[in-house]
Amino acid sequence: MTSLPLLHSAEVSAALATGKPVVALESTIITHGMPYPQNLEVARQVEDDIRAAGATPATIAVIDGTLHIGLDVSQLETLAQAKGVAKLSRADLAACMASGGTGATTVAATMIAAHLAGIKVFGTGGIGGVHRGAEDNFDISADLMELAQTPVTVVAAGAKAILDVDKTLEVLETQGVPVIVVGQDSFPAFWSASSPLKAPLRMDSTAEIARAQHMRGLLGLPGGQLVANPIPADDEIAAATLAPIIAQAQADADAHGIRGKAVTPYLLQRIFELTEGRSLTANIALVRNNARLAAEIASELATLSRDTGS
Repeated sequence: MTSLPLLHSAEVSAALATGKPVVALESTIITHGMPYPQNLEVARQVEDDIRAAGATPATIAVIDGTLHIGLDVSQLETLAQAKGVAKLSRADLAACMASGGTGATTVAATMIAAHLAGIKVFGTGGIGGVHRGAEDNFDISADLMELAQTPVTVVAAGAKAILDVDKTLEVLETQGVPVIVVGQDSFPAFWSASSPLKAPLRMDSTAEIARAQHMRGLLGLPGGQLVANPIPADDEIAAATLAPIIAQAQADADAHGIRGKAVTPYLLQRIFELTEGRSLTANIALVRNNARLAAEIASELATLSRDTGS
């Protein structure tokens, strides 16, 4: 029987073997989120943020058909400079590995890999969701279905603000996914700290969040949790400022016939242009903020596991 081509980095392997907290990180932010060398600098910053918070980072990617759980310094640098890297979700992860390809993992694929590796917490920027106009184009991210079936807590600044966030929350509710907002009663709007949408659940401590995940396991409930962590106030862009910019970017995408996987990167790039780079600065700030919180949750879960023997 052929074994799964999965390889842990030495750092991640040591952490898992000793029960230390580990935080999964996606790799599309490196390959599709920003240009080199900024992408490499940010990837290193995020990993260092996690280490400083007492956990071990595990950046996940497929390299030459092998699923890597944690990348060493040279692998991270090579990925940051690579061209034509596939963007992998649940539908194409296995195909990329079977063909010996190289690909960066989205939220859904990172969750799958994290669960395979025994990692319970994943820090990212924002999840995918229901795109605007989904009632006509049925464009709904696989991230939502993954949250419904894969038991990983995902820390994000909400859903990306380019989406129909209201419908995204409705789908998550239908799928039974707990949506926990940290420290406030409104759902965060990615680049903006708050929105008119009410927080489905509110928790004010990482211990509460960790206990909620642990309890889901005891109940035998499938799926993970979405932890919505507001961007720090000093780094946010006001929702009123962003609304017309997002509308303009969406209109441009429609005019150019942008569809499917190409929609999100196009919109993010267009918003970057229209905000003169402010959206990327905010994005980096929220990713780092989420990584730090994810490390704290992972530390609480590791303590809980030791205390309960599970």
